[in-house]
Amino acid sequence: MGVDNFLKLDIIFKHKDWLIINKPAGLLVHPDQHHQEKTLIDLILTEYPEIKSVGDPTRPGIVHRLDKDVSGLMVVARSQEFYEYIVKQFTDDKVKKEYLALVYGRPEPSAGKIDLPLARTKDGKIVAVQYHGKIKNQKEATTEYEAIKNYSQYSLLKVRPLTGRTNQIRVHLRAINCPLVGDLIYGFKDKNEGNELGRIFLHAAYLGFYDLNNAWQEFKSDLPEDLQNFLSQLI
Repeated sequence: MGVDNFLKLDIIFKHKDWLIINKPAGLLVHPDQHHQEKTLIDLILTEYPEIKSVGDPTRPGIVHRLDKDVSGLMVVARSQEFYEYIVKQFTDDKVKKEYLALVYGRPEPSAGKIDLPLARTKDGKIVAVQYHGKIKNQKEATTEYEAIKNYSQYSLLKVRPLTGRTNQIRVHLRAINCPLVGDLIYGFKDKNEGNELGRIFLHAAYLGFYDLNNAWQEFKSDLPEDLQNFLSQLI
């Protein structure tokens, strides 16, 4: 699905200092060296041009991101004051995020914590480090998970990243041999290349943070239609 199919932003909540957006799968948050198509930033600036002066000029208003094929909740800063405030919350791991993820197999135990540092290999791929000291420049990473429904070949999980590393959920779930359905990079390629989903089964379903008045704000998002339809076909 191209960006032209996204007619307008799906705004969950609008505040003078921030926006809560429900990002669809298939839309990049910001351009990178490999992709130059229209992005979420383009859509934001079309409706809220004042955000152009907030934060990093290369990705104005953006304080976190979701992968292109991941859907769900994002907070976008509308004021510089809130931008700096929320960035610090992300840095201090105070922002609460929860995802719904469909994985192959069943995790053992059915609920637990994955506490494995992440690092990049020489070819740039992110890996979970099973043995400390094997790879340099490791970054601590922790992910909690809980199986909420089992299928014959899959499990639906609630996943809570306690740190915010790049591709953390994808790499950690692969490390426990329960990779995400649809993940062609960190998953079972032989299974994923043939599945009809056409995206990663990962949805940012919950987001919580403190506003400038130090009041806790939280938002929820149901699974989008494509993921619900995929689940309905499973046994």
